[in-house]
Parts: sequence; structure tokens; C-alpha cells
Amino acid sequence: MAALVVAQAETIRVLRAEVERLSARVTELERQLKTTSRNSSKPPSQDVYSKPAPKSLRRKTGRVQGKQPGAPGASLKLVDDPDVVVDHVPVACSGCGTGLSRRPDVGVVRRQVHDLPEIVPVVTEHRLHQKRCRCGVLTTAPAPVEATAPACYGPNLTALAAYLLAYQHIPVSRAAELLGEVTGAPVSTGWVSSVLGRLAPGLEPFVAATAAAVAAAPVAHFDETDIRVLSKNRWLHSASTAWLTVYFLHDKRGREAIDAFGVLDGFTGVAVHDGYHSYRTYDLVHALCNAHHQRELQAAAETHPDQTWPTGLSDLLDELNAAAHTARDLDLTAIPGEVLTPLTSRYDTLVRAGLDLHPRNQRGHPKGGRPTQTPGRRLLERLQKYRDDVLRFAFDLTVPFTNNQAERDIRMTKTQLKISGGWRTHHGATTWLTVRSYISTIRKNGLNTLTALRDAITGNPWLPTNLAIT
Repeated sequence: MAALVVAQAETIRVLRAEVERLSARVTELERQLKTTSRNSSKPPSQDVYSKPAPKSLRRKTGRVQGKQPGAPGASLKLVDDPDVVVDHVPVACSGCGTGLSRRPDVGVVRRQVHDLPEIVPVVTEHRLHQKRCRCGVLTTAPAPVEATAPACYGPNLTALAAYLLAYQHIPVSRAAELLGEVTGAPVSTGWVSSVLGRLAPGLEPFVAATAAAVAAAPVAHFDETDIRVLSKNRWLHSASTAWLTVYFLHDKRGREAIDAFGVLDGFTGVAVHDGYHSYRTYDLVHALCNAHHQRELQAAAETHPDQTWPTGLSDLLDELNAAAHTARDLDLTAIPGEVLTPLTSRYDTLVRAGLDLHPRNQRGHPKGGRPTQTPGRRLLERLQKYRDDVLRFAFDLTVPFTNNQAERDIRMTKTQLKISGGWRTHHGATTWLTVRSYISTIRKNGLNTLTALRDAITGNPWLPTNLAIT
């Protein structure tokens, strides 16, 4: 009888352990089903079972939608020196019908139409004269940079084609159609597809100068994403500031690729990133993206509605961000201590409270290895371990709250992938990325994109200066 009781007790122990394991598994699967692009770092394309309604992490400000009072307008205005003036004179009175040819003018109502003239190609013939010296040598005058063949398209048309491909993400065939119908130049798809490959080599000085400028910046943003090249996944790495953008394509994601990129070699500023562990292998001052933390805290609040730490930490980060903005608006170099200290103390208290509610799992993984921790525990441990990096934006007002700069710079490559499905050659991918980084940097600096592309085509690309990294 005693043996039966012992056997039953052992069976109950085993079943309880199995129930605990299955319950944990069900909880994890339910969490995965609830994980969307709204409450995690998943892209919207991976929202499989449901497309959640858009929900911003931003808090309500109380402002009405649309243009704010006092904000400058952008309406079309009359110009003082129109290119063409057309006079319209009434011939008869709109009341009694009397002729008005002999009546004097008493006023003019001005209406201006801003429009484009009809676009037609302009063909410029460059005649390279030849002269023979008395020594017998025949010398031909050098051709201008744009005259690369007996008959070729010029830098303005080439710049427009590059702009359509690398910035507006128009497919090659449609770009050729657009150029033909709008400009009257019957360009071929072969010519359009070759534009970026001929433009990119002239941008090598720009790429080198931009990478060096980012490496010398006091704050720089870093990110990486997978892209399809040669029907395989490759990794696109980006390094950027508010004024600069540079890309790098590599087969790997980790330290090997980052070393090959070279931007972090000798970098002494603050590196803003999303916490990818390879960046941690560099002895740098780090700042973590709090947009990621806000999404994870939102997911934790949905998973644990009875716990207050996720919402408390999310609100606290918003308060610290608002305090940082206020300090900048007041031209302060730091958040006042009487504001900062209570907020950081609340941060520590909330993290400790969350850790108490999510004790560390000490049991090993069923398949061996380290114990698996819950998502909430992992998040809280990260917020505690990297506290200074999470709050870097509050300690250093030159550091932004998020890594959105890098994400904006890298996001449009995904748009290109949706259009093209990927690049068929490594050369095609690198040339597109080179031109895209040039356009991105040009626009950040408020320059005209088409003018800058034309300058690059004619051998004079825009280069960043020290003024661009301040």
C-alpha cells in the first residue's frame, strides 16, 4: 500500500510538472499570437492573422488637427515679375451692353497661372575641331564631360532618370515611359537601367567623405536590415546623422560586417541603435532606441493588464522626453536636477517592482542550456542592466529619444524591394544604394536633388563639409 501511495505521488508530481510546462507553452503561444507590428519590432508585413488598427505610441497633446495657429502658411502667392503678361480688356458693359473701347482703365485684377511650358528635347551639337600641327600631329579639341558618344542623352535627362529610379522608386519600364511622354525623349529601358551604374562610380569621393563625416560626428545612428540580392538574404547596414546617410551591403549582419563597414573604427561619439548585441562589442558610449522599449512595454501591458509597471515606465519615458524637449527649448544644457532626479528614481522603482513580479526562472531549458526567461523578465533585466543607455537622452540633450533617424533612412529600401522583389546582381544593389545615400544626404542638407545629381554626372559631386556634421 505504501508503495502505491509513493507511486501515485510521483505520478502527480510528474503530471503537475507537465501541466506547468504546457501552461507556460500555451501562455507563450498566446503571446506570440498577440504580437503585432504595433506592440513589437515586427514589420507590418509579418502581421499574419490580423492587421491591427493603426495606433500611435504618441500621447495626445490637446492640439487640433491640421495647421496650428501661428504656423507659417504655404499657399501659392502672386509674383512681382511674371514671365508673360496677357491683358484681357472688356469690350462691352456687363450691365447695359454699351461698348467700352473708349472708356479709361480704372483698375486691374491680377490672376497668375503657374505652369510648365511644353517640354521638348534640346539638341546641342558639340563640334570638336581638329588641327594639324606642322609636325604632322592631328589634335582634336576635347569634348565636354556630357558628350560621351556621337549621340547621347545629356546630364539633365540622366539626372531625372536617376531621380525616378533611386528616389521615387519607379520601375525601369515605367520610368522609360514617363521620360518619353513627359520630355519627348524616346529613351529605352536599357538606357534607363544603365543610368545608376554609370552614375555611381563618380560618387566614390562622396561615399568616402560621408563615411568619414559620420565617424567624426558627436552622435550617429546605426541600423541594419535584410534585403534580397541574387535571390538570397543579404544585410544592409546604415550609418547616419541628421545631415548624412551612408549604406553598406554585406553577406553578414554581425561584427564582421560592421568592421568591414568601417564607420565605427575610431568612432568617439554616441552610437544610437536598437540594442543589437554586435554593437555592444565596441567600446563606445551607447544610446538605446526607446521606440522599441515603448512597443515592448505596450505588449507587456496587454499581456499583464493587472500590473502597473509597463504603463508606468511608458509614461515615465514620455515625461523624461518632454522634460528633455523643454530643456532644449529653454536653451539649457541639461534637464534641471530637481526635475531629472525624481523621474530617474521612479524609473528605478518601477523596474524593481516589475522584477519582483517576474522572478527569474532558475530551471534549465527542457532541451538543455540556460533557463528561458519570460519576455517581461527579459525586458526588465535589459532596462535595469542598460539603464544609462536607455536614459542617455535625458542625461545628454544632444542624444535623441529614439533611433528613428536610422529607421527612416533605411525604410525606403524596403519600398524598393516591394517594387522590384530584390536585386539580381550585387553590383546593381550597391549602385542603387550609393545613389540613394547621395540623394538622402542631399535632401537632408536642403539642396536641389536634380541639380546635385546633374553635378555628379558632370564630375562635380557634392561633398559634405564639417558644417554638415555639427
